Amino acid sequence: MQDSNTESSTVAKLDTPKDAWRHLLSAEGCRVVVDEGTEPAFSSSLNTETRAGTFVCAACFLPLFESTSKFDSGTGWPSFYSAIEGHVETKRDFKLVLPRTEYHCVRCGGHQGHAFSDGPEPTGQRYCNNGVALRFVPDSETLPELRDGGVSVERDS
Repeated sequence: MQDSNTESSTVAKLDTPKDAWRHLLSAEGCRVVVDEGTEPAFSSSLNTETRAGTFVCAACFLPLFESTSKFDSGTGWPSFYSAIEGHVETKRDFKLVLPRTEYHCVRCGGHQGHAFSDGPEPTGQRYCNNGVALRFVPDSETLPELRDGGVSVERDS
């Protein structure tokens, strides 16, 4: 796992104030995505999502994971063995006693979860994601247009 302040990316980063996302996300979405919280294990329906599709950032809608990399980690959070290249960035998290690798959407900086080196092949990685930080788009639907945090966009319920 690459553990750097910024992974190489061709995605343009937004300069949107964190508070702008509060107008677009639910209260729980804000607690996780903006305030870097963690949702309770087994609380997200995305944990059991098995359809083909794409998981996008709940804040800015940047595609982060393909369903082909999703697996059941038994942890209670949606887990993936690889992210879409260049769409997440990592940093060290010292909020607990032991350091962890935290990852965010590279475009909006929204907190997604933590990454571990105990996942399945072919990568051995486990991106343990908060379900509320993602939106699932089935292959039968068009991906949503990226949003930039403008308050004129509809708020998630």
